[in-house]
Amino acid sequence: MSILHVDMDAFYASVEQRDRPELRGRPVIVGGLEGRGVVCAASYEARPFGVRSAMPVATAQRLCPQAVFLPVRMERYAQASCQIRDILLSFTPLVEPLSLDEAFLDLRGCEGLFGPPPQAAQGIKDRIRAETALIASVGVAPNKFLAKLASDHGKPNGLVVVRPEEVAEFLAPLPVGRIWGVGAKGEKRLHALGIRTIGQIAALPEQLLADHFGEAGRHVWRLAQGQDGRTVVPDREAKSISTETTFARDIGDRAVLRGCLLDQVEHVAARMRRAGLQARTVELKVRSSEFRTRTRSLSLSEATNSTQALWQAARSLFERSLTADILPARLLGVGATNLTSERAVQSDLFEDEGRKRQAALDQTVDTIRQRLGATAIRRGSLLPQKPGENPDAPA
Repeated sequence: MSILHVDMDAFYASVEQRDRPELRGRPVIVGGLEGRGVVCAASYEARPFGVRSAMPVATAQRLCPQAVFLPVRMERYAQASCQIRDILLSFTPLVEPLSLDEAFLDLRGCEGLFGPPPQAAQGIKDRIRAETALIASVGVAPNKFLAKLASDHGKPNGLVVVRPEEVAEFLAPLPVGRIWGVGAKGEKRLHALGIRTIGQIAALPEQLLADHFGEAGRHVWRLAQGQDGRTVVPDREAKSISTETTFARDIGDRAVLRGCLLDQVEHVAARMRRAGLQARTVELKVRSSEFRTRTRSLSLSEATNSTQALWQAARSLFERSLTADILPARLLGVGATNLTSERAVQSDLFEDEGRKRQAALDQTVDTIRQRLGATAIRRGSLLPQKPGENPDAPA
């Protein structure tokens, strides 16, 4: 029972409420405010009105016209994320970041310093609140799947502990849609079979699920048993570094998806540079509303952790992979694989000036953010584009 999932509550909106105390207690919605923008985060005060992430902002305005609508300040959220990451690393080196606002931890061997995992989890919550004025929900469980469910189950401001002997009881009443990988279409197919809870799946023979859903059925059955063998892998030990986003609502707008992908590439590239790693392959993952998953990869001519080089590869995969049959998308992710240490990569004495400039830019951006905070500098590509500007250039 040493795995923790730490997930910040309504992260973007909570940062805005922290920075502007007059917004506390009011519905706050963060997202793209122009054109066909979508909601990136909604405070808990906005959620009773039906506002959810990935919903069109226009819909959110109809549902909750009294809300305060704010633009995304990604650099501010990244700054808070760095503070939180430092707190997590002070408890254990086994921290696997998933995004700016969530991470898995493995506390094995740390009991002597911080007590049993539930006690350490409370310590993490207390420190995050004291040092950042933000609130985290934490799940404690024997594996990643259960820890993630536990943190979600307790939101907001939750601390849910699932002990090994409590796994079946914890899972049994939960709806099938809570299982990783079961989207709206999969949920309907399970409902058609009369299956509505995880407990009902667990009671079925594994082969029955395999007959109906193939290998995905076996995966769902194992999760319903509370089985998940994945380990917490810190960046420095990872065979790959990746991030993915499962949208609360399916997204068919390619421009919105492209913007999400660019944010993901920025995140992955920064993690690689912090870990002293470079990648030889970029992977793109997209899952449709019908739970059809498409994964594509592109081998690079040389190992790199350059944001621009990774973005060019990811953008190419994006344009080739997001065909009409895979849209709208339920999940989008990007990863860097075939990793190697920067020290193991032979530098090119005749490297062209363009690449040198990009490397210098990446280093400068990282250094400034580390010293002065993420608000000190922002890549031009993440700013709103003016007519005629190239939306795909990352710097």
